[in-house]
Amino acid sequence: MTGSTARRGFRHVVDRQVHQGHVWRVVVADFEAPDGSTFQRDIVRSPGAVAAVPVVFDAEGNPSVALIRQYRPPYEREIIEIPAGMRDVDGEPTEETARRELVEEAGLVPATLELLTELLPSPGLTDSVTTIYLASGCTPVPRSLHGPEEEHSAILHVRLDEAVAMVVRGEITDAKSVVGLLLTERRLR
Repeated sequence: MTGSTARRGFRHVVDRQVHQGHVWRVVVADFEAPDGSTFQRDIVRSPGAVAAVPVVFDAEGNPSVALIRQYRPPYEREIIEIPAGMRDVDGEPTEETARRELVEEAGLVPATLELLTELLPSPGLTDSVTTIYLASGCTPVPRSLHGPEEEHSAILHVRLDEAVAMVVRGEITDAKSVVGLLLTERRLR
């Protein structure tokens, strides 16, 4: 067993729900440690999210990506991100969620999706997993915006090397976007 999958004698006993939101649940979870002691943790239970790095190549073969600049209420500012969204449709495969979110946020339909990684965005707080894809062969379509944040968002078309430079300069700080852009850059080398 590896460190990322080993339970090492820990046992989840029970969850007690303290809040039910539109998508997330907050629980107080009881656990038993290997030595028999018990402890509690507040956990946000989440269906997870999906993100995609949409890549388009110019005539010279240089890759560009579509990024989204949108307001994020928890931070009270705009954030530059790759297109992404919650897995809020029961039973929907992650690939379908990625396709749906690409249309909604970026107005793009990908010909292919290639799995880049499954990211644990905040393992001390939530059980959420963000599945990140590389989307290629994208065709433009009308956007299907939902909510005021998306309605007031902007699409930024940026060369991949510049997007990576934005990560290095601290202009892109969203975890899924940092990971997705760096893995895309490495994959396309």
